[in-house]
Amino acid sequence: MADFTGITSLEPGYTALVLGASGGIGSAFAEVLGADPRCGEVVRLSRSVDGFDVTDEDSVAGAAARLAGSGGRFDLILCATGALTIDEIGPEKAIKAIRPEAMAAQFAVNAIGPALVLKHFSPLLAGDRRSLLAALSARVGSIGDNRLGGWISYRAAKAALNQIVRTSAIEIARTRQKAVIVSLHPGSVETGLSSAYAKGHDRLPPADSAKLMLSVLDRLEPAQSGGFYAYDGQAIEW
Repeated sequence: MADFTGITSLEPGYTALVLGASGGIGSAFAEVLGADPRCGEVVRLSRSVDGFDVTDEDSVAGAAARLAGSGGRFDLILCATGALTIDEIGPEKAIKAIRPEAMAAQFAVNAIGPALVLKHFSPLLAGDRRSLLAALSARVGSIGDNRLGGWISYRAAKAALNQIVRTSAIEIARTRQKAVIVSLHPGSVETGLSSAYAKGHDRLPPADSAKLMLSVLDRLEPAQSGGFYAYDGQAIEW
């Protein structure tokens, strides 16, 4: 793929925040942004390093408050949290495999967690200039694109995430008219999240996926806020 030339639609010296920065894609986001000469600062938060837990509102609210208290304002926020297998329970292959506690865990991590991020971190977006916020979703969260079935809890949680992003974008636009708030599909990526389910599928290196998604985000206009986009720039149906 072509070399990533940096986020050019944000002002030089822009500030970025990566949530879930110790994960495969989150760490790739942080590394790619750290190498962008136009980026002034990359702040990283993760559960393994900072105790940042999207399933715990006190953790999310506390992290946001600490950043706000130190004058934190961000031009770019990336929510790279998420999980496919939780507590050693992977996606269901059939309806009969649904377990309420496993489904609740999927929603806690993949839908409610990003909702809490939007609640507490969107106020930290720069309000007087272009700003970007993206949450990692997945193509399997598309209801219209679902041709195979299965993976009910994960699909449903990601579909809920897309609705959360869509609704939040409408509200955020009222006070931040230059903001772009979207869901992004990273593609099939060489990370531990999908390794057990990727047989026979080509996978992107995490850095390539991160560069492609950042390039897509860089090109989006406020009129496209609230949308769902793939790493190749194509809009994904709901």
